[in-house]
Amino acid sequence: MSNGLLHHIELYVSNLEKTMEFWGWFLQEMGYRPFQQWEGGQSWKLGDTYIVFVQVEKRFLDIPYHRCRVGLNHLAFHADSRSHVDEITRALHTKGVSILYKKKHPFAGGDDYYAVFFEDPDRIKVELVAP
Repeated sequence: MSNGLLHHIELYVSNLEKTMEFWGWFLQEMGYRPFQQWEGGQSWKLGDTYIVFVQVEKRFLDIPYHRCRVGLNHLAFHADSRSHVDEITRALHTKGVSILYKKKHPFAGGDDYYAVFFEDPDRIKVELVAP
């Protein structure tokens, strides 16, 4: 293990079924594989890093997530290439997922920054960026 590498991320979600439908195909595209599954949660693993999704308790559903509040803003993943970003963008369109910053896509991050930005069912922003 390398000191400082990310071990895992755990996200509480409002609807685990919708979340798994959304994230499952994307994480598989990124090379992640299902890791653990239990009532109320599932994790996906790539190498030594894993991402965990947990169904939030009903009593905590009163305040929805918003990335502009204190806490997580977004998750960014490396793509293999610009064509990989384009492939995922087409898949997002097919799945009816809205692309953020459409007018600037795929250069919403700057002139030399090739990426696609989108949101999961809880509106957590996701980014896929080419090298």
